[in-house]
Amino acid sequence: MKKYAVVGCVAALAVGIAARAAQDDHPMPKPLKDHEWLKQLVGEWTSEVEIAGHGDKPAQKFKGAESGRMIGGFWAMLENKGEFMGAPFTGILTLGFDAEKKKYVGTWIDSMSHFLWRYEGTVDASGKTLTLETEGPSHEEPGKTVKYKEITEIKSPDHKVFTSTCEKDGKWVTLMTIHYHRNKK
Repeated sequence: MKKYAVVGCVAALAVGIAARAAQDDHPMPKPLKDHEWLKQLVGEWTSEVEIAGHGDKPAQKFKGAESGRMIGGFWAMLENKGEFMGAPFTGILTLGFDAEKKKYVGTWIDSMSHFLWRYEGTVDASGKTLTLETEGPSHEEPGKTVKYKEITEIKSPDHKVFTSTCEKDGKWVTLMTIHYHRNKK
């Protein structure tokens, strides 16, 4: 019952905001060209993940899936599922474009961490590569943070590559690479 009451309140609030905007002669914002860029990330994908080995440990490989959708034309929500180290894994990426900052912004949460990742970044001049930057926990030194770059490159409408890197001793080290292939209907 509480769930229906909350949904009803949210719906009423959305209708009220839209009505107020219309009355005040302030039209609801429309997605920009930068928001349109996000649409190529959505859909149903299979993923091939490779996590770099450390020291004498070999790289780890596993398969997964990503399901992405747009929210209101402004946000892409991408849910990743798979298995990592023998345990089920879920991660959710949100991506949007902040028109005031003129930057892409996003968050990442997953089932194996308590940390909320916050991103800011840009798409390169070719329109093919999104680079997001953040700072987060070091995987090698507990209690310390390091800089990360998360790069998504559009290889084709049906293939994208995600690379996660971190800064170590002034150099960018690849931690993980994921090849996504769009599921064909």
